[in-house]
Amino acid sequence: MRQPHNGELAAGDQVLLFLCGDVMLGRGVDQILPHPSDPQLHESFVRSALEYVRLAEAANGPVPRAAPPDYVWGDALAELARGRPAARIVNLETGITRSTAFLAKGINYRMHPENIDVLTSAGIDCCALANNHVLDFGRDGLTETLDTLHRAGIKTAGAGRTLAEAQAPAVLESPGGGRVLVFAFGHRSSGIPYDWAAGARRPGVDLLADLSDRTQAEIAARVRALRRTGDRLIASVHWGGNWGYEIGSGERDFAHRLVDIGFDVVHGHSSHHPKAIEVYQQRPIFYGCGDFVNDYEGISGYREFRSDLRLMYLPRLRRSTGELAELRIIPFKVARLRLHRASIADATWLQRKLDAQSRPFGVRLALDADAALAADWR
Repeated sequence: MRQPHNGELAAGDQVLLFLCGDVMLGRGVDQILPHPSDPQLHESFVRSALEYVRLAEAANGPVPRAAPPDYVWGDALAELARGRPAARIVNLETGITRSTAFLAKGINYRMHPENIDVLTSAGIDCCALANNHVLDFGRDGLTETLDTLHRAGIKTAGAGRTLAEAQAPAVLESPGGGRVLVFAFGHRSSGIPYDWAAGARRPGVDLLADLSDRTQAEIAARVRALRRTGDRLIASVHWGGNWGYEIGSGERDFAHRLVDIGFDVVHGHSSHHPKAIEVYQQRPIFYGCGDFVNDYEGISGYREFRSDLRLMYLPRLRRSTGELAELRIIPFKVARLRLHRASIADATWLQRKLDAQSRPFGVRLALDADAALAADWR
């Protein structure tokens, strides 16, 4: 079961959050955990999930089998222990299921339910599920995923047994007062099939029809019905393609409207690498947080994006207003399917790339004394 974080809230008028991009615990990652699923895959070129373990080993050396549940998080655990964020939120792009009813969509991610400790070992509070892999093993696979997460004490947002459940936010109670509400939305641009949308009696995801004013108004009505004074709101959005730094005007306009209707953080993901950061109305917008945990190590292609480098986002909000007080971003590098603090050279590469992407949005990023990225938007 997920254990409460000691001293979860920073003293006074501040709330620290942990956000990251895609956490993909299937295929090779699942194979190195204590209870691996059947490794058979149905991909065009790879037929066994063990091949992804072999690719990682060819790149960086031996990977343990039956690794402890916290293995993949590596050095990220020390950073979480140091900061003790009030809420730990990830985009989980993996079904947690024994189902073998894979959908013929090319790539399918599944983790065995008995490996759920990989999430509880990192104290994850909430999994956003409105993405293009959560139904890889059908609707039964989704319901088993929901059951497994909820039994472990992990809240979910963006997917459910019905549309009402998929649209309901995860409510994270704050011992220091107020709540953190996480809404999760998926957009077709990320590859979510149209028929994965939840229905009145059909399990599925909260799939946005579009990024129009009408869609924004529907979300605003939900927010008004649920929000209490003192609540901090997060919109976790799975949108856009896997590669490329471009941010469409529709995405930017929609992110701004989410802030306008009351969201304090826009947590974007889908891209396999980090994208620009904006601070709008003193609220952070992360257009793409990149991957955090996956089995892509050793796979060739798109090397110019340095997808081996990963980021932990630690925005600190003012509890009373939701305004951003501080933003630090911790850089990591994956090796042997484990997160390690990035070298100065790698952290500098990330700082320069993300600074160049974020400058047009009014945000500058510099390395601090701890080789973390510190944001300046004022």
